[in-house]
Amino acid sequence: MDEEPLSEWAERRDAKVGRLRAIPLVTGEGPKGSHLNPDAPRAIQRWNGYSWEPHGFASNLAEAKRILYPEVIEPPAAGPAPQLGAGTGRHRKPQAPRPER
Repeated sequence: MDEEPLSEWAERRDAKVGRLRAIPLVTGEGPKGSHLNPDAPRAIQRWNGYSWEPHGFASNLAEAKRILYPEVIEPPAAGPAPQLGAGTGRHRKPQAPRPER
């Protein structure tokens, strides 16, 4: 098995330093998935290179997402729909021949 150099491993580890995650605070063996308890409070944790450390707190999933993903870009405003011209595109019905007058 080929082993990677220690310097490459250290670069990968250091690239993850500062990463945040949200952990739902539920009691017992309840569901831990964020989509199952969107109103449950969240502990925000930060990766320091060796372990996850406490970083903050969020009261629900929506607030946790605002903390984890602050650079969300709003979608552009919808403009007018493009007009399709008359044509014989691949999926268009063929035009019936017009009667001559």
